[in-house]
Amino acid sequence: MTQTIVLGAGCFWCSEAVFSLVEGVESAVPGYAGGHTTDPTYEEVCTDRTGHAEVVKVQFDPEKIPLGDLLEIFFGMHDPTQGNRQGDDIGTQYRSVIYFTAPEQEATVKESVKETQGSYSKPLTTEVKQLGKFYPAEEYHMKYFARNPDRAYCKLVISPKVQKVRKKFGLEMKLQ
Repeated sequence: MTQTIVLGAGCFWCSEAVFSLVEGVESAVPGYAGGHTTDPTYEEVCTDRTGHAEVVKVQFDPEKIPLGDLLEIFFGMHDPTQGNRQGDDIGTQYRSVIYFTAPEQEATVKESVKETQGSYSKPLTTEVKQLGKFYPAEEYHMKYFARNPDRAYCKLVISPKVQKVRKKFGLEMKLQ
């Protein structure tokens, strides 16, 4: 049975590109969550006034990719000690977040955070909460890396991150 978790690790284009590679992930949809406004737009989220983070709603088959393994990839693809930023992407929308969607996920998420903290000398800034509402991003954000591999941001930021994660976790391109 498919499960859903919502993860924010900086730019949602990067997160979607990475999670789309993972065997057992059935969909990775960029969007917004964690804020106080309804139906936010990308432009509104970028103002830092909505409270929303750029996230990816990941639907996965826990028989093929257990939640703990998915979270290991999540923590391995970004720096969870950077508050409100990832690299040159700065703002509250780029914060590290995990929004679980089922009470039984909470223990796994908290254990993963605890284990990951042991690898860092600085405290993790990753926000952990039950998902309130997820808002899908605008259509032009969907499959952004796959549709725009020659764009500068894709070549300079997303592609190196995808390659790093592929190498670190042995991920192969899965057929779309």
